[in-house]
Amino acid sequence: MHTSKLNSGMATAVRAAGADIDDWRPEDTAFWESTGKQIAYRNLWISIPALLCGFAIWGMWGIITVQMLNLGFPFTQPQLFSLTAIAGLAGATMRIPASFLVRLSGGRNTIFLTTAMLLAPALGTGIVLQHPEWPLWSFQLMALWSGVGGGNFASSMSNIGTFFPKRLQGTALGLNAGLGNFGVTSMQIVIPLVMTMGLFGALGGESMTLVKDSGWIFGKIAAGTPTWMQNAGFAWVLSLVPLAVICFFGMNNLKTVSPSIGGTIPAFLKIVWLYTLSFVPAGIGLYLYLPTPTGLGLLNMWVVLPLIIVSTLMVMKLTAFGTMKDHLSAQFAIFRNKHTWAMTALYIVTFGSFIGFSMALPLSITVIFGISHVPDAAGVLQHTLKNPNAPSALTYAWIGPFVGAAVRPVGGWIADRVGGSVVTQVISAVMAVASIAVGYVMLQAYESATPEAYFPAFMGLFVLLFLASGIGNGSTFRSIAFIFDRQQAGPVLGWTSAVAAYGAFIAPVVIGDQIKAGTPQIAMYAFSIFYALCLLLNWWFYLRGGAEIKNP
Repeated sequence: MHTSKLNSGMATAVRAAGADIDDWRPEDTAFWESTGKQIAYRNLWISIPALLCGFAIWGMWGIITVQMLNLGFPFTQPQLFSLTAIAGLAGATMRIPASFLVRLSGGRNTIFLTTAMLLAPALGTGIVLQHPEWPLWSFQLMALWSGVGGGNFASSMSNIGTFFPKRLQGTALGLNAGLGNFGVTSMQIVIPLVMTMGLFGALGGESMTLVKDSGWIFGKIAAGTPTWMQNAGFAWVLSLVPLAVICFFGMNNLKTVSPSIGGTIPAFLKIVWLYTLSFVPAGIGLYLYLPTPTGLGLLNMWVVLPLIIVSTLMVMKLTAFGTMKDHLSAQFAIFRNKHTWAMTALYIVTFGSFIGFSMALPLSITVIFGISHVPDAAGVLQHTLKNPNAPSALTYAWIGPFVGAAVRPVGGWIADRVGGSVVTQVISAVMAVASIAVGYVMLQAYESATPEAYFPAFMGLFVLLFLASGIGNGSTFRSIAFIFDRQQAGPVLGWTSAVAAYGAFIAPVVIGDQIKAGTPQIAMYAFSIFYALCLLLNWWFYLRGGAEIKNP
């Protein structure tokens, strides 16, 4: 019987690219070495660049808003922060249905279609950026649509986790997430570069002229320089089209994980249906949250977020049909497990911090260090005088996400050897202390006529935060694979990543509000308190002597 299954598995490997696989036993060493490894790693290497593009599309508003400020777009700083926050919220909300897509529609079908979907916000963003005179809501709509890229992470991770044996999941998930996270860094390097050239000739539209100095990784770009702002969106089309084709013909659906796909077209319809549903609560929540003229401004962030999360789950459950309804109900069982909620909080510490700081850092650098903060005749601090020695956000903002993404696989590798919760405990302590230090430096810079003097310390501490959060990302993945069985690990990975992704909304809003209030340090002090509380949570559930699950 065993030989028969092995032969069957080997035959499957021959026709595996683009096929549905019925027999999948990664924990069987013979099967893994003869058949499984080749298929698993092929899916992983295709998944990584697809996820990278998803992160790039999702995170691009953090860089776009900086350049909108430099080009003189007619929006206030809070309105520009709102664009980054909207993209963050949309991506986090779309991760909720994305957590369940692989089981409902298959890995190949899900990764292909969600990658192809990125073409819409890429093209749409390129179009609106050619029209500074268009109303704010048109830019907010494109930021909302960019959330598709954020949602892709949940489906990508839950898919890759099913291909690998438990002993390798920390490393595999760390590679997928870590190299995929380079989308943030890639975006922060590529967008300033492609905006310096007429990449598409006459088809790409006319250039604009910089009103303020800008920059890229090699230094300053002077005011007056022609800038093709629209390339921030259009450039991604060049990679998305071939990637979508490779996903469709090179990846696989595992029938052991997705037993009721029902064919390719029905699978696509389920994906489109669930993704569309997630836009409804996100849109309504933003309408209640955003100030006029876009929204009503009735609710604050801490009311809107749980409202959106709960309503998204309810809409999914109430509108599901056929086998989709049964599968969703089965997967909702993760919410009855207390470890789902514990790991959700711990993942906010790591990924929530990584993506939140990635979104907020560029504009924070511009606002805090781009202005000389000097008192007027009455001694009241003013924040209107341009700082001629300001560091360019587009020159430095990429460094932190680069470090965080680079060490993510290392975090998974270390966690595979010493235990995920041990690593999480150490990085939580580091982040708690570093956040207090960053807050203090931000305060000093915000009250200085020469804030650039504090920039090296500010940037060094933020790199430390990114380093710790990147290592912690890998460790939490390993912990989830250790704590949950194979059927639940995928949805839990997706769910925790969805909630943590709201850091992309929270960080720009909290930091932006505190900068506006003149107390930027308060945001970082609040983050530090949260990290300290999660340190205690991690110890209680997974490290203390009487813990129900010791990890290790």
